[in-house]
Amino acid sequence: MNSDATLPPAESLSSTPVPSPSIPPTPPSTLRTIFIGKDGLRAGWSLLIFIAILATIAISVNVIGHKLYPPAPKAANAAPQTSATPRFAILSESIPFLVVFFITWIMSKIERRPNSVYGFGDSRKFAHFFAGLASGVTCLSLLILTLWKTGLLVFDGRLLFGSDILRYGAIWLLAFFLVGLLEEYLTRGYLQYTLTRGLAGFYEWAFKTRHSHALGFWTAAIIMSILFGLGHSNNPGESPIGLLSVGLAGMVFCFSLWRTGSLWFAIGLHTSWDWGQSFLYGVADSGRMAEHHLLATHPAGKPILSGGTTGPEGSIFIVAILALISLIILFTVPRTRSGAQ
Repeated sequence: MNSDATLPPAESLSSTPVPSPSIPPTPPSTLRTIFIGKDGLRAGWSLLIFIAILATIAISVNVIGHKLYPPAPKAANAAPQTSATPRFAILSESIPFLVVFFITWIMSKIERRPNSVYGFGDSRKFAHFFAGLASGVTCLSLLILTLWKTGLLVFDGRLLFGSDILRYGAIWLLAFFLVGLLEEYLTRGYLQYTLTRGLAGFYEWAFKTRHSHALGFWTAAIIMSILFGLGHSNNPGESPIGLLSVGLAGMVFCFSLWRTGSLWFAIGLHTSWDWGQSFLYGVADSGRMAEHHLLATHPAGKPILSGGTTGPEGSIFIVAILALISLIILFTVPRTRSGAQ
């Protein structure tokens, strides 16, 4: 018997792959683990960097401003400023918005994310913005109508005529558009996104739940809405009901962000609500009155019902109006694929 018959051909021997020993992946260093997670720079460090840059710029601008334009000494019994001009509103909102936008852009480069993920990216931004505009002025008008019909708000007359109506109406619309941009982008833009990211990671680690993102989003929404309300506490004429309504409004704005994945509905709602209060109906907005408004009004009756010096936002009726806005968002604003899920 030929022993060579049991041997495989020489070419098959040479082509048989020789398994190489498996090399385990190198574990990340401790330093990298501290700063970098599975989705990039950890959220806590991102928030610290954002706040540090914002605080540094704010302090620097404040110091330079006081050097160039020293504030006039205030009298001991001077009343707080309770009115605003369109020019002051435009300047005081546009500059901080540009600062926040610039810092958010810096963070997008550090985190290697598109800047659009922080609230401005939306294929239907115009539709959402104008839907927010319509909802804001409509629901505010319903609140004003309720206060008027119950004798809690009195109309004293008209203050503007002719071309001044269009001129100041347009100027104040621009001013409150900037208000909406700044307040929404600051409180529900980068900070909401990043806080959601960090809290979602915590919930996933702690509870191993598939709802970690939803839990993170709404926990962040509660935190940012509380801060949003407290941010209005220094406004002249503000009341506990007014602060509560601002916090609840923050949750409504977050609900629109959850549905649409962007800030544009909230910006439109914020814009027309403030414009309707300050220019159109001439009522106080968190205790502040706007100069050059269309109608003259004054509250009557108990402040908890009329809103008093706070304005309609200080009325207990605001709770029902905010609930109505939430229902409008729920039933008329479809949830987009880019919405928070």
